[in-house]
Amino acid sequence: MLPSRSVAATTRKKPGKREVKALETRSALFSAAATVVGKHGYEGASIARITELAGVANGTFYNYFETRQDLFDQLLPAEGERLLDYIRENVDRNASGVELERQRMASSFAFFAENPGFLRVLNEAEVYAPNAFREHVRKFASVYEKGLRKQMENGELRSFSEAELKTIVYILMGARSYLMMQASYSDETFDEEKASGFLSTYVKLLEGGLFAATGSKTDSSDN
Repeated sequence: MLPSRSVAATTRKKPGKREVKALETRSALFSAAATVVGKHGYEGASIARITELAGVANGTFYNYFETRQDLFDQLLPAEGERLLDYIRENVDRNASGVELERQRMASSFAFFAENPGFLRVLNEAEVYAPNAFREHVRKFASVYEKGLRKQMENGELRSFSEAELKTIVYILMGARSYLMMQASYSDETFDEEKASGFLSTYVKLLEGGLFAATGSKTDSSDN
């Protein structure tokens, strides 16, 4: 009889030292690449700069990536996964409604503050790594849509069709990206005070909407 899933999981071999080292080196290359792209852009992100910052030899790079473009094609999806993990780890699982969305956005701001290179990795990818850009948008939108759909099913969100929900996801993703850019434009660091103001306005918009309800003003012709 085959062992149960739980037994099989406990008997699975732990990664050896060589495998752990390989994972650490790969992670270091991604981290260095994000920093270098953040400072010099994709065009200026040479293998020499990346490996120097990662603390590995140039030749080691080719143990993990076939070319510089191969790294670029994997960089944004890898960093995007880190962003999603960061959001998951920093939101309260008991949060609901607009508070949950506030925490999602606040976590995104915090990630950008800690990883200032990510914004340029994201924005320039559409030109320098279009496949990576499309994959990132697809993955992020899918996760976002799943979360909002669950909230809608729980009655925390107004009822929307599938097409409408997808549109809302892209609207919110666009707001997130542009607010991040504005919070980063003051200088090379992330402006957390400005981000705090953006967050408050974002929540106010989601809670109350943008326009006043029709008929909320007194019609002057009735006076």
